[in-house]
Amino acid sequence: MFLASDWQDYELIDAGRGEKLERWGKVILRRPEIQAVWPLTSDQTLWSQAHARFGYQSNSKDGSWEYFQKIPQEWEISYKELTFHVKPMSFKHTGLFPEQAVNWMWIIEKIKSCKQPVKVLNLFAYTGGATVAAAYAGAEEVCHVDSARGMVAWSKENIQLSGLEHRKVRFLVDDVVKFVQREQRRGRQYDGIIMDPPSFGRGPKGEIWKIENELYGLIELCTKVLSPHPLFFLINSYTTGLTPAVLSNILKLTMAGRFGGRIAADEIGLPVTASGLVLPCGATGRWEADE
Repeated sequence: MFLASDWQDYELIDAGRGEKLERWGKVILRRPEIQAVWPLTSDQTLWSQAHARFGYQSNSKDGSWEYFQKIPQEWEISYKELTFHVKPMSFKHTGLFPEQAVNWMWIIEKIKSCKQPVKVLNLFAYTGGATVAAAYAGAEEVCHVDSARGMVAWSKENIQLSGLEHRKVRFLVDDVVKFVQREQRRGRQYDGIIMDPPSFGRGPKGEIWKIENELYGLIELCTKVLSPHPLFFLINSYTTGLTPAVLSNILKLTMAGRFGGRIAADEIGLPVTASGLVLPCGATGRWEADE
């Protein structure tokens, strides 16, 4: 498992019985967690420390935050030299997935170790954790694409918070597939591609995305905007059923068959402080060029 175990500003304090208890800087949040199906074994008083809890209404997909103490509307947390805005959102998220730190470090290592300029394309880029990591690592250019205007604006804030506004980052609100098709027609090429596709989504003009129908075709399309000697390709997925083996198979057929290189695929996870367990947080597939 790829484990994000070196955070200082974030901690997964406890998890179980369908919930997780997390420290985001000085703020402690309690949120639903579908993977935490085991019983709680820790001291229950831990959970009374929460400043806020997100819960769903009975027999409904709608939920809301309940606040036990006053907390900021938004605040900053840092991972090493990277800094991000976080805030409780209306659908339980905070704007950052801390388990992705293990992928940020891999991206940073790949870019820093490359002796040539690196251009990176980040698709379904959300609030830009990977964009910030690539810019920090010294990528010559990062292209950040997401269909949600608010998420793109948030990613710009994260770039500024990390002191990387001088880096060349293109921010685009666009449908990912149509954007990549246009990039192919333009003849633009990238040395590294990152994607974190949703299970289901809609583009800015109502385009429908279903990952089980679209993922392979998108990755195959993306190979057409890669440079002749690409550096890396990273796929992250939170979709149930898309196991590491599935991501590995896709990369073997699309990347390894054309460029050679090496593939690693596994679950990603976060250590649970109270129990010593690990919370699984999706799957990641990585292709990298031979050194």
